[in-house]
Amino acid sequence: MSGAPAQPAQPAGHAGPDKHAEPDKHAESTEPLPALELSDGPSEVISEPADLDRYARALAAGSGPVGLDAERASGYRYSQRAYLVQIRREGAGTALIDPIALPDLSVVSAAIGDAEWILHAATQDLPCLAEVGMVPTNLFDTELAGRLLGRERVSLAALVASELGRHLAKGHGATDWSVRPLSPEQLRYAALDVEPLVELRDALAADLQAAGRWEAARQEFDHLRGFRPRDKGPDEWRRLSGMHKLRSPRQWGIAREMWLERDEIARGKDIAPGRILPDSAIVAVVRALPESKDAMLSTDGFHGRGAGRYARSWWTAFQRGRDMPESQLPERTVRGDGPPPPRSWAERNPPAHERLTRAREAIAQVAERWQVAPEILLSPEILRRLCWDPPDGFERASATDDDAIRGFLAGSGARPWQIDTCLPVLLQALAKEVTSE
Repeated sequence: MSGAPAQPAQPAGHAGPDKHAEPDKHAESTEPLPALELSDGPSEVISEPADLDRYARALAAGSGPVGLDAERASGYRYSQRAYLVQIRREGAGTALIDPIALPDLSVVSAAIGDAEWILHAATQDLPCLAEVGMVPTNLFDTELAGRLLGRERVSLAALVASELGRHLAKGHGATDWSVRPLSPEQLRYAALDVEPLVELRDALAADLQAAGRWEAARQEFDHLRGFRPRDKGPDEWRRLSGMHKLRSPRQWGIAREMWLERDEIARGKDIAPGRILPDSAIVAVVRALPESKDAMLSTDGFHGRGAGRYARSWWTAFQRGRDMPESQLPERTVRGDGPPPPRSWAERNPPAHERLTRAREAIAQVAERWQVAPEILLSPEILRRLCWDPPDGFERASATDDDAIRGFLAGSGARPWQIDTCLPVLLQALAKEVTSE
């Protein structure tokens, strides 16, 4: 990590300086903020290999960290590919690159080398940037930095306002970036997204150092470089909006078949599934149980641009679910490798329920002192796994032997700073199981 020197991780229970107490920087103001403007004026879209090579050379000759962003067409396209890549570096200026015309940007990644990438909400952009050959060796995430500092609002516009005192105009983030040509307004919006990143990074890094949280941030940024999108798995259909309205295995089976049919059509057409057939339309048909294709088409709530166009496909899928043998129908819940939902613990595993209650309270107290969300300190999933089935050698949370819990946390993906911060209070909370008997 280039830039700020590493500082020791902040000890548990100590929040460091309260940056929100600085009225000049973070207090609400009734005065309108000056608008963020482009330093170099509008940028042309790079869509030719020769122009890309030229910018790559300028990028390599530039200095300091590199601000990056990518625009996808979420809500319009099935894929999550990048439809525009924005880059800015001192000495090279801002570039807007069309990855549809130039699908291999490895020359840009090579030009950046080991310089620090600055992204906002990196998990949104890292996968689509990797698809075009761009992978960071150093990373700074401004959104995550804001969360580590306990900022209440961490959108890019909010942080630009609170940290830099500028107004970042928004409004084109939800437009269809797959359409060509892109409008001048879209291009200005895209360029503004990378304009403040270096200055914002420096402001947040200074605050992380002052709060004693730079080492925690460094570990988090390093961890982010290995981010991979969640595997949807075979039961992604269960995330259908309105699923709670369906009560029987037969209804679940029909919903699954219609969801899978829609997903196949959407993938083939590269169109967002909801733009073909809304979730609500699937739920409406499943609840109505029509007796024919025509009855399906006239079902109240069955609508969408693909409702009639793919009527034969919807009806075929509906029939598959309707006529499926009961042995092949989905169960209410899918048993995974983790613990059950905590709402059932009090009855199914009372000791685990008590452990989780105490541990949550302990982590929440530390989070309050840090002024961050509890999940910043430790993943709720890791905490649930620890409390449901403590590791071998746990011996009912001996307060003098932390090896078992430390090993469990490390093996579950907790970063060293998280372990150092949470382990003392976890041991104290879990040890009450012994001392209370």
